[in-house]
Amino acid sequence: MQCLYDPDNLNSGRSMLRPYGDAMKTLIFGAGNLLLSDEGFGVHAIRYLEDNYTFSDTVELYDGGTLGIMVTHKLEEADRVYVLDVVDAVGNPGDILRFDKEDIMLNRLPVKLSPHQIGIQEVLFLAEMRDTCPAEVTILGVIPQSLEAASELTPLIQERLAEVCRLLIDELTASGEKVCRKAA
Repeated sequence: MQCLYDPDNLNSGRSMLRPYGDAMKTLIFGAGNLLLSDEGFGVHAIRYLEDNYTFSDTVELYDGGTLGIMVTHKLEEADRVYVLDVVDAVGNPGDILRFDKEDIMLNRLPVKLSPHQIGIQEVLFLAEMRDTCPAEVTILGVIPQSLEAASELTPLIQERLAEVCRLLIDELTASGEKVCRKAA
């Protein structure tokens, strides 16, 4: 197992970005419908991460499927949330897009993010009203190529899966999270 960043290893070449013991709880939330080809992107991303990496105890991978508002408690328990999903936006299939909490809360998202957008936005607004909204929320998404009935991602979006996960891993390690690649 190769650790990309290990805050417990003083020889890792990076300093910690937050005090030891003051760990943030991070939720990686994969949204999507596995029956509609690229719409299942977020769920496939969670599976890819589970198969290829291990994370510190402060990181939780969660297959949120199409649950939307039913998972309010999961988002409220976290300090930082990454949502992995498809996005319906101007651009080309396979384009990778990133939105932060400010984009979501100030309605700077495309007209429609995904079928889960309403659920996720509602959850965040509800959490904000209850003063339990995570401090950091990021949506990492990809423009789908197909939403036809199929259980597999299209080849283009399958290629983007590893890229989006790499972006996520880079952000996690830059924030001091321990992430290790599993042996092949």
